[in-house]
Amino acid sequence: MSSVQNPTVGGHVESQCTKCGRVTNHTIVAMVEATVVKVQCNTCEGTHKYRPAKAMRTTKANASGGARRVTDKAASSKKATADQEEWQQNVRDRDPAAAVGYTMDGSFEVEDLVRHPVFGLGQVVAVFKPNKMEVLFEQGRKMLRCQL
Repeated sequence: MSSVQNPTVGGHVESQCTKCGRVTNHTIVAMVEATVVKVQCNTCEGTHKYRPAKAMRTTKANASGGARRVTDKAASSKKATADQEEWQQNVRDRDPAAAVGYTMDGSFEVEDLVRHPVFGLGQVVAVFKPNKMEVLFEQGRKMLRCQL
């Protein structure tokens, strides 16, 4: 089971389920950078945007008292630019009609062209066992769930 501090795609996290209406255990389906974006309820199997459990939310008083994380915007900007250039080089000469539609149950290999309903056209950069892949989209790299 994944810890809340270091979540990974395929790991587990507690979330407020929109279908069940309660806090239940969920499987992480998609992440952007280190942020959980989409989860699947292990009770009703509904997939939805990640909503932290109400008990886990911090109040403004607690949030302002803690240390803030400092990021280097110049470094992240360079990485984003490099990813966008790599995406253009890798996808420019490929036929978009050959892209496979993304599903969590789909099996993908490195260099496969994937069409995601939200992120658009992307190329599989890496595949991780047991059920993860890193896909390079125009707006950046995303970790997605898949079958191997």
